[in-house]
Amino acid sequence: MKKVNKNLHIDTVLMTVVIVLVAIGLVFVYSASMYSAKKDFDNEYYFLIKQAIGAAVGFVCMFACVFLPTELLKKAALPCFVLSLVLLGLVFVPGIGIENYGAKRWLGSGSLSVQPSEIAKFAFVLLASAFMAKKPELMKKFRGIAIVGGMGLVVCLLIILEPNMSITMCVAAVTLCMIFIGGAKVKHLAMCLLPVVLAVPLLILAEPYRMARLMAFLDPWASPKGEGYQLIQSFYALGSGGWFGVGLFNSRQKFDFLPFAESDFIFAVIGEEIGFVGCIAVLSLFALLIWRGIKISKNAKTRFECYLAAGISCVIAVQTLLNVAVVTGTIPPTGLPLPFISSGGSSLVVFLAATGILINIDRNSRKHQNESCAIS
Repeated sequence: MKKVNKNLHIDTVLMTVVIVLVAIGLVFVYSASMYSAKKDFDNEYYFLIKQAIGAAVGFVCMFACVFLPTELLKKAALPCFVLSLVLLGLVFVPGIGIENYGAKRWLGSGSLSVQPSEIAKFAFVLLASAFMAKKPELMKKFRGIAIVGGMGLVVCLLIILEPNMSITMCVAAVTLCMIFIGGAKVKHLAMCLLPVVLAVPLLILAEPYRMARLMAFLDPWASPKGEGYQLIQSFYALGSGGWFGVGLFNSRQKFDFLPFAESDFIFAVIGEEIGFVGCIAVLSLFALLIWRGIKISKNAKTRFECYLAAGISCVIAVQTLLNVAVVTGTIPPTGLPLPFISSGGSSLVVFLAATGILINIDRNSRKHQNESCAIS
């Protein structure tokens, strides 16, 4: 099953899975957005073109990261993290930050924008990996856990102020994963988990719209034209897809029924057009990608690379699970893109760059193994 380029030491299975996911994203971004793009921008290819540009830039970044020395990444961990915090802060500066739907989550102007929270997730993983690799003994103590938890907390606080509950949840979950990966004791991990559990209801109560979304999750049909509308439309899309779907490009919910069909709820369009079997196929690709990431982490030649590969895999896993859970009504509605597939240049570029780092780590371990075999 596994084919490897012996000259470059690149795992072609991992590469192929990512290319297929991006290709699926391009197809469904076009399908889900063709009607709204034609109506709003007089160009049915508007979102497809933006996604294709994001994919092109992303693949360039991915291949650059494949050959980037991991020691350089380790040294750049703190500057990258600080830069991500600065970018998160800039979204609140008038004239620099872009506000949409009452949230300040983007930097730029017009159609050229970047979402700093997408960068901050991986910047945190990078710094946490560097810290835990440098002082692994501290992760057995509460002090080390507090330092890593503090890094994640700073990112979470800046993101929740935007406000962006979904990415905050993602970063919080990844923070707990990193603490666990670092070797924290169960009792210390439980102490970290407790404040997170207590914070969730407080965050929901702090904003009326979050409480409304929670009520819509519990009973979406109580407000079919209000907060429950999007979830109901998602159910209609998934339900009408059945086993094999209504056919590619034949979605009915994309005709202004399902909001954010090309981004946060693209999985519903996938379910409608290629059905339950298609959804399982897409999720199987994600499962294969995450499994490869975990295996790369296990075989990494340094502690830093091990933690970094595991952290990147956690981000992909957590964000995929949260997106699918929202679309299927398993958790309350919240906006979160599906990695590699949802419309969004920032997300696509960053995830592809992170994949390049995964391939880089795998490449290093294979090269090290081959050199060891040659010596022996």
